[in-house]
Amino acid sequence: MRPLCPCCLLLVFSLGVQGTPVAPRAVPEQVHLSYPGEPGSMTVTWTTWVPTPSEVQFGLQLTGPLPLLAQGTFSPFVDGGALRRKLFIHRVTLRGLLPGVQYVYRCGSSQGWSRRFRFRALKNGPHWSPHLAVFGDLGADNPKAFPRLRRDTQQGMYDAVLHVGDFAYNMDQDNARVGDKFMRLIEPVAASLPYMTCPGNHEERYNFSNYKARFSMPGNNEGLWYSWDLGPAHIISFSTEVYFFLSYGHHLVERQFHWLESDLQKANKNRAARPWIITMGHRPMYCSNADLDDCTWHESKVRKGLRGKFYGLEDLFYKYGVDLQLWAHEHSYERLWPIYDYQVFNGSREMPYTNPRGPVHIITGSAGCEERLTPFSLFPRPWSAVRVKEYGYTRLHILNGTHVHIQQVSDDQDGKIVDDVWVVRPLVGRRMYV
Repeated sequence: MRPLCPCCLLLVFSLGVQGTPVAPRAVPEQVHLSYPGEPGSMTVTWTTWVPTPSEVQFGLQLTGPLPLLAQGTFSPFVDGGALRRKLFIHRVTLRGLLPGVQYVYRCGSSQGWSRRFRFRALKNGPHWSPHLAVFGDLGADNPKAFPRLRRDTQQGMYDAVLHVGDFAYNMDQDNARVGDKFMRLIEPVAASLPYMTCPGNHEERYNFSNYKARFSMPGNNEGLWYSWDLGPAHIISFSTEVYFFLSYGHHLVERQFHWLESDLQKANKNRAARPWIITMGHRPMYCSNADLDDCTWHESKVRKGLRGKFYGLEDLFYKYGVDLQLWAHEHSYERLWPIYDYQVFNGSREMPYTNPRGPVHIITGSAGCEERLTPFSLFPRPWSAVRVKEYGYTRLHILNGTHVHIQQVSDDQDGKIVDDVWVVRPLVGRRMYV
């Protein structure tokens, strides 16, 4: 038998098992999920290097055909770097999903399919107990806590991920190749759970274009600010970065502030159904780290607003009784006592987090990146309850309308729980602090 010529070999290997040509640049990669805010739905986002149809096949069986089909759209994304690299970002929203049911899916087209992934559709309504993984500041290099987070995900420990800003370090680097590397890194988690995000300072390049293009968050504000309901909680994601990168427009500060106030007003009217209001933004209002970041200054821009008096968020969040504020940016973990305007408002001496008279702040930015960990100042502040300078991430369990459980996992100590606290707020008499 004559050996096949190299050209023939190339043809054989480029044909799928059914004889369909497969172009490697058409095979989906960087697959991830997000929740679009509509009960019974899930959005699948992925990247190809050539334009292809955007399809998701899905069903209930691990093997055999996937009988259901959803179609969507793709958008070209041209990175702002010197090479002007072009990616094609695909988005398909699956609808009519049965709450709590596990689905199997693959995405792509006849030109190339991803491997199969699994996810569990979110349950509907307020009467269930979501588990979330929460962290910020995860890089493509030195992603210390990610292998453990991946194992947690494979064991079914979470319903969603909250990534509180700063991705890849940085998604725009090396003509956005670092962004590609990062999105491939998180795929084992993000293709199985809704991976919900907010922008950080490391996304700023080219007006946050990599962040806006690569993630698919609810609402129509390019993922800069949005909100969604999950079990007994209303979760609000927003951009602290509008206060710092004013070259993109002062109007963004004002627009976001008015949107936040409107959303908080609606959330307060819905407290009977969803008692908890939780916010996530990248740069904290407070921190006790040994650096010169905004949160170390008394007149923090996020806390007090532009010029110390315009569009500050602390008064707004206090006015509408935000319960829990999630932050990152500092590469460490810090839990604050319930606080407002530098005053501690513990519920009581014995049970400070039972019926607290101010919001609880959690800073969780130690998932791991090339910048390593951030040291703390020598002496903790009177409003700082716990400080941990170790790689890790936070587990958030919204048990019901009155109890939320917060744990910090240390990767340095092989998964040991190094902080563990319950926040308890009775339903009676909720919810304003003022």
